[in-house]
Amino acid sequence: MLKRVSPYIGEYKKYTVWATVMMSIGIIANIVPYFFLYQIISPLTRGEQVGASFILIRVAAIAACEIIFSVTYVQGLTFSHIGAYNTLKNLRVSLQGKLEKQPLGNITELGTGRIKKVFTDDIDQVELLLAHAIPEGIANTAIPVIIIVLMFVFDWRLGLLSLVPLVIGMFAMGMMMKSGLEKMNAYYESAACMNNTIIEYVNGMEVVKVFNKDGDSYKRFGDRVRSYRDFTLDWYKVCWPWMAIYSSVLPCLVLLMLPFGSMMVLGGTITLDRMVLVFCMSFAVGPSVLKALNFAGKFPQLDYKIAELEKMMEHPPLKEGTASFKGSGLNVEFKDVHFGYEDTEVLHSVNLSLKQGTTTALVGESGSGKSTLAKLLVHYYDLDSGSITIGGQDITDMSLEALNDQVAFVSQEQFLFNTTLYENILIGKPNAAKEEVLKAAERAQCNEFLERLPDGIETQAGDGGKQLSGGERQRISLARAILKNAPVIVLDEATAFMDPENEEKMNAALDEIVKDKTVLVIAHRLSTIRNADKICVMKEGKCIAADIHDKLLNDCPEYKKLWDASVSASTWKVREA
Repeated sequence: MLKRVSPYIGEYKKYTVWATVMMSIGIIANIVPYFFLYQIISPLTRGEQVGASFILIRVAAIAACEIIFSVTYVQGLTFSHIGAYNTLKNLRVSLQGKLEKQPLGNITELGTGRIKKVFTDDIDQVELLLAHAIPEGIANTAIPVIIIVLMFVFDWRLGLLSLVPLVIGMFAMGMMMKSGLEKMNAYYESAACMNNTIIEYVNGMEVVKVFNKDGDSYKRFGDRVRSYRDFTLDWYKVCWPWMAIYSSVLPCLVLLMLPFGSMMVLGGTITLDRMVLVFCMSFAVGPSVLKALNFAGKFPQLDYKIAELEKMMEHPPLKEGTASFKGSGLNVEFKDVHFGYEDTEVLHSVNLSLKQGTTTALVGESGSGKSTLAKLLVHYYDLDSGSITIGGQDITDMSLEALNDQVAFVSQEQFLFNTTLYENILIGKPNAAKEEVLKAAERAQCNEFLERLPDGIETQAGDGGKQLSGGERQRISLARAILKNAPVIVLDEATAFMDPENEEKMNAALDEIVKDKTVLVIAHRLSTIRNADKICVMKEGKCIAADIHDKLLNDCPEYKKLWDASVSASTWKVREA
């Protein structure tokens, strides 16, 4: 376990060491009073007279020990928490670095619920190990061992008797841990599944209400929560009996010492005061052992958590070079591209050329591979085979920063951060002057709705951009892309939220963004791309035809079918009564 944690502790390891030392001193200080107590009781067992000063000195010593315990234990906890939270910082930063290198597609597949659970809940629970289990566990284990050795020194028979409850308690602890480990993987999978379902339920509340699916959605939500509850209770039911055994037996080291020790005193084989001394020592052992074993039960869970944290990020990182863009021109080439999700190939030997300064459109039925092909150009995933080049340079040879400087990606669902609209546009070019940002907003046809907002471009976008309509969010994202001014543009359903009233404005915004660019566009409204320089028809993961609109209409039955369906949909209207 420590081997897994140590790479993340780094320079803060010294705090864990000092925490262990301080807590050990504190535990010793908490045990010493039992010896002073023995010194008070021992004369009484022998019928000796002691003065008040004798008792007061030992009472004062006991009070001093308790003060030392409080100070050193608190200081130990301070050191352990400094080390723990800095280690959590290192762990989160390390995972964030690995997450950044993962293909975006893999991150999406993980789900926001699982990622949130990992970066907050799971990592926070590692704090228990670092701040408590390691320093307190070590201290609470070492000190009882020393005391038990001393018990054997004073009387080996009583020492042996004290070990019997320890053996029984540790056996029960081992059985509990064994039972828990068998169910641990399924338990955490159940928790992750519940988290994803809860987030989906909350995010989909609007759709659920509009379509009266409260019953179905809540049933799924309830089933996941009940499943997690039932699984957790089943796990605890297995562990509870063993937990009850070790919790009740371990603190009672005198369980056998009391009857047998009393017989030994009556038999004259041991003095009463020596038996009292061993009894006092045993009272100091039980709580420490119980605390140490309770921490021991956490180690498998925490070991699993760190293993899962690392496992989640163990996917091969995105293939990324270090070179800057050195391409000759801005022609884009898809060469024999193959790609699949897990074991299912969805793109089969796709070859496509995008000439510099031209617009190429991808059309096809849903599931034909259009969006996947577009996302591959922005390195959303790694290819299974083949290559994608810009100006003759493979995109995997470039650093992501270099590639992102060359390509702008505008999808149908652009995310806006919960900050001002100005700052959302500024993401496209962080060092841009304010005049550039305002000009980009104007070119994206944003002024029409910005003038209506109380604070104009300084208005807060809201969580996920919810203060704006879908079309307004789209125009902000277009302004962001215009400001970025990348030479290659990918538009994935960029007109998805276009309504008749805003169609002219959206088209004007699109004209601004594609001007003099190499453009790859996906659109279900074929009327918007009929004038493209090239139209590529996708079907079942293959490019079955690529030409201009008129030629495809005559020579490609699949395109004609798509065109006829698009025309029919554009003329559809509600019949008047």
